[in-house]
Amino acid sequence: MSIHNVAIIGLGLLGGSIGLAIRERAPDIVTTGYDADADVRKRANERGLANHIAETAAEAVCKADLVILCVPVGAMGKAAEEIADALPDNAIISDVGSSKESVAIALANALPGRTIIPAHPVAGTEQSGPDAGFPSLFAERWCILTPPEGADEQAVATLAEFWEKLGSKIEIMDAQHHDLVLAVTSHIPHLIAYTIVGTASDLEEVTRGEVIKYSAGGFRDFTRIAASDPVMWRDVFLNNKTAVLEMLGRFTEDLTALQRAIRSGDGETLHELFSRTRAIRRSIIEQGQDDERPDFGREH
Repeated sequence: MSIHNVAIIGLGLLGGSIGLAIRERAPDIVTTGYDADADVRKRANERGLANHIAETAAEAVCKADLVILCVPVGAMGKAAEEIADALPDNAIISDVGSSKESVAIALANALPGRTIIPAHPVAGTEQSGPDAGFPSLFAERWCILTPPEGADEQAVATLAEFWEKLGSKIEIMDAQHHDLVLAVTSHIPHLIAYTIVGTASDLEEVTRGEVIKYSAGGFRDFTRIAASDPVMWRDVFLNNKTAVLEMLGRFTEDLTALQRAIRSGDGETLHELFSRTRAIRRSIIEQGQDDERPDFGREH
């Protein structure tokens, strides 16, 4: 089983980056892109996000060996229904969503009997839209595959090889476990960022102006996260609510313990926590998942 034609449905940050990465790293693969927004299709064509930009989703997938749905997780079912009658028999259907259990159910319901292998490239920025994509987005980043029970092993291997061509490292795990892990590493941090920035926005005008004017590095990084695509993140929280609420409950307990330590002047507890979390930061850098240079290596 090999991939010669890839259909990309949704041409924002992830879909556009997939098209550009294929062009740079796997130029023998032919890409066809589609987006429901005509303006996005026009811009995608101008940027060359795919070899061909189709006018309908059905046209985009009709010759595909691999279809990648790059739409918000809440729209996966509808997007799959639109392509159901046009899919080649042997096509692999995948996605890039941050919530996997709900996506697997939506795709299975819309495309019964098809080869469905959900995936999540753990890569992104706060930018969105057809101008946001770039070919190195997936380089040295993890792509998690969550094949359903009984999935075609050759199809899983083929999809893994495809993502490796784009520079990704591959991990395979159960969809439910994925959702718990990502609730901790991605979803809760985004929820916290949205909350903190929202609190600043709700302050009195003069105070809010000072918060923005004198924002330190921590607040600036929260605003970067909170600038992420609101539609995508709304759908993530609604579709991964079980795992998010479970992890949010644990976070709330830990936050309450931290409040108690501050109120009682328990410096030992605070120092122990801060030392432990600092070590986690070092581990992330050692594994090549961030940059140890000042200000995260950002150019000024």
